[in-house]
Amino acid sequence: MQARLQKILSSAGIASRRAAETYITEGRVSVNGETVTALGSKADPDADDIRVDGRRIRTAQRRLYILMYKPRGYITSRSDPQRRPTVIDLLTKGGVREYVYPVGRLDYESEGLILLTSDGDLAAHLTHPSHGVPREYEARVRGVPDQHGLDRIARGVVLDGRKTAPAEIALKKVIEAEDGAQAVLSIVIREGRNRQVRNMCDAIGHPVVRLRRVRIGSITDDKIRPGEFRELSDREVASLKKMAAVPKPARTSAPKAATRRAAPAKNKSFAR
Repeated sequence: MQARLQKILSSAGIASRRAAETYITEGRVSVNGETVTALGSKADPDADDIRVDGRRIRTAQRRLYILMYKPRGYITSRSDPQRRPTVIDLLTKGGVREYVYPVGRLDYESEGLILLTSDGDLAAHLTHPSHGVPREYEARVRGVPDQHGLDRIARGVVLDGRKTAPAEIALKKVIEAEDGAQAVLSIVIREGRNRQVRNMCDAIGHPVVRLRRVRIGSITDDKIRPGEFRELSDREVASLKKMAAVPKPARTSAPKAATRRAAPAKNKSFAR
């Protein structure tokens, strides 16, 4: 049965649909020996010889869904031109040989939970802004934001000429450091701009000292350590698929009660 090439590549775990489109337009994909560069081109994965960079794809692969705690100092990518270590290096050391790729990004200096998968359809849905999958971060920042600063992040701040979507934010604790007080914030966002949490905190005058992602959708794990990874359970995968498939209402103004001050939780402390 014929299907669009980008969908075939995505289903085979080669890349997300968006990345697959780039592969096609760059002339890296061939069907039965002929290079294909037109988006929308179709092929039969069961009958046609489909190749990426000269390698024939296999569509009958087991789909992998992996949760990893990315340490600081690793790139969330399959490769890096600067030869810095990547999350794929950690998987390879752990014995994973299947082709998977990260879902979204977590910057080099940040740490915490990331997803890696060979399921291109799920990856595309989880990263698309229309689905608004929540991601929770613990941000240790310099100084202690006042209520006005917290409200600004909750309602949205302007970054690169565009306002961020409403966020949830809570002051979890205050730490007395050698160079002054620092605050640990819980921040939940539903969009994924480049270095968004860091830039939002910069916008209110409280730069991030340390940033950790602690939840993706309903997926969390307090026991996983930096550099470790595990496969998601069937229930966790089903939860992500359900969340990614649920249409979200149109964006509205932020609720006035978006901020809260919570008592310190029992989560891992950033204190050194």
